[in-house]
Amino acid sequence: MKKLMPFLFLGLALLGLCMILTACNDGESSVGPQTGTGGSMARFAITGNTLYIVSKQSLEVYDITKGEAPVRTVRKEMNVGIETIFPYKNNLFIGANDGMYIYNNANPVSPVLLTKYTHIQSCDPVVVQDKYAYVTLRSGVACRRGNTLSSLDVIDVSVPSNPTLVHSQVMASPYGLGVSGNKLFVCEGSNGLRVMDISDPALPVDKYNFSDVPAYDVIVRPNHLIVTGEKGLYQYKFGNSNEYELLSKIPVL
Repeated sequence: MKKLMPFLFLGLALLGLCMILTACNDGESSVGPQTGTGGSMARFAITGNTLYIVSKQSLEVYDITKGEAPVRTVRKEMNVGIETIFPYKNNLFIGANDGMYIYNNANPVSPVLLTKYTHIQSCDPVVVQDKYAYVTLRSGVACRRGNTLSSLDVIDVSVPSNPTLVHSQVMASPYGLGVSGNKLFVCEGSNGLRVMDISDPALPVDKYNFSDVPAYDVIVRPNHLIVTGEKGLYQYKFGNSNEYELLSKIPVL
């Protein structure tokens, strides 16, 4: 049980954090109609009065107009290996072991599958900004057996029904990621948090690495980062420069 305690504490902290962010959302996020902010490895998301939940093989949609009595409007069966969900404008980007699904949610309670972008078998968090999706593929895990390379892929999703790979680069051990303006943040586990310049959004360039912060996922708010890792939760303040100020840390015991 003692071995499980750090994970329990971290889970509780993340749950409380998500609730606070959802309640305090001030509308400054670039994600458009999304309510609240989650990390790239989230399995649920809220847009307006609709809750989306992904399981290992399905997408479930709930009308939460009455928060005390959510109503499931549809369940869409998908292939095995569904991992993450990221809403952006009128689309849902769903990461899976073998690719990225793109759903149009112009009708929020009944999203429609536009296409599936297929990649090699891998763990697959995804974030989106403007016309590009950023996807990390990690080796050495159950969902990428037999593959030895980890990478960051940049995909042009300006036409959501026809996503196109425009760039791929080798990474050390990428997990979750986040994006804000001309900055892309990539968590690399025990290798730290990597900050990349995306002034050219199709060609990320390394700028800085927090090697002393084991990082697994990141929540990006306007000028703020919340990083989760094996040592706890870190909150940073950042601006247009390359200066980052540690505001707080919640250690995991």
